[in-house]
Amino acid sequence: MTQSTADALHTLAREHLPHEIAERWIGLLRPGLRLEKAAEADRVVGQLGGLPELPENEEWPIWEGHGPLSFVASLDCAALPSAALDIVLPTDGTLAFFYFDGQLDDGCAVVAPHEPDSWAGARVLYLPAGVRVTERTAPEALRPYPEVALTARVETTAPYSLHPAVYREFAPMPDDHPVWDEEFEEALWDHFEGAEHRIGGHAHPVQDEVESEVARGALGSPPWDDPRIEEEALRWVLLAQFDTDDDADMMWGDCGALYWLIRPEDLARRRFDRAMFTWQCS
Repeated sequence: MTQSTADALHTLAREHLPHEIAERWIGLLRPGLRLEKAAEADRVVGQLGGLPELPENEEWPIWEGHGPLSFVASLDCAALPSAALDIVLPTDGTLAFFYFDGQLDDGCAVVAPHEPDSWAGARVLYLPAGVRVTERTAPEALRPYPEVALTARVETTAPYSLHPAVYREFAPMPDDHPVWDEEFEEALWDHFEGAEHRIGGHAHPVQDEVESEVARGALGSPPWDDPRIEEEALRWVLLAQFDTDDDADMMWGDCGALYWLIRPEDLARRRFDRAMFTWQCS
């Protein structure tokens, strides 16, 4: 964790929360990587938009019956400072993210965790190091997003106030629990202002906790009050989050964000085909 972001969140918690609750909340913080537009002197770790490099035998991802997916981003795992994370990313190779973004059908088809037939509309490809790749031209019907080089910095991330880990730590939680204080939540929101492209750490949801959305989908979409959802949500961690970004001409709904989550055991086995996707917008 970088000292600056950790210190800022520690201070914020101790200013707004009772001492014991502040220290317990600080224990829920997790390291993540913030992805930002690279300046000339920055180390480039990947890109938003542009064109992907794929192996010759790798077909461009397609959602059968709907069409090809748009290329969102790629990350050079060897260049990421992933040793700072509490999840185990590959130390080499490339991760490439694709999403059916509505270009082909004016947004009619929606990719959602509660609709298994839609899961093919979002993909993560892992390309091992040493595999020969070439830049691919996008399918004719798709307009590639402008390419934006990305750099990464380690930051400390905070859980969303309704995250199952928060409930587990502070249960039982009355409606007036200090963690839900309006001033504290607004201070957190201000702390994480700006485009939030992120690898690892806690997700920064636009609406509610993304872990529960994915967990419900993984369980076959039971009613929202099913107690299994909270338990299952604790099994999922953020792999990547890509925000709306003006530089890349990316707008996910109304200033929304795309999220890929994965179980740690699948991440350790590099089973990125088991990652699950959700998205939110305001």
